[in-house]
Amino acid sequence: MIAHKYQPIVFAFFMALLMSCLMSLVISLFNVGLVDNIIQIWLRAWLFAFVVAFPAVMLVAPLVRRLVAWVVKPQ
Repeated sequence: MIAHKYQPIVFAFFMALLMSCLMSLVISLFNVGLVDNIIQIWLRAWLFAFVVAFPAVMLVAPLVRRLVAWVVKPQ
């Protein structure tokens, strides 16, 4: 198991991994359709998207937390 202190990094990793997977698949299908080599196109796009998404999630997460705290009523 990974130590609790690394929770924000682990969260960002999985969030970036899953979101880049889904979005790269949708955008690949939208741009080229269901062609013969869609898997290769998608995997290449996913790799690139993940490389961008992981640092992006790490950078924007504090801003998103502040925005959520601003719009959600405290208990």
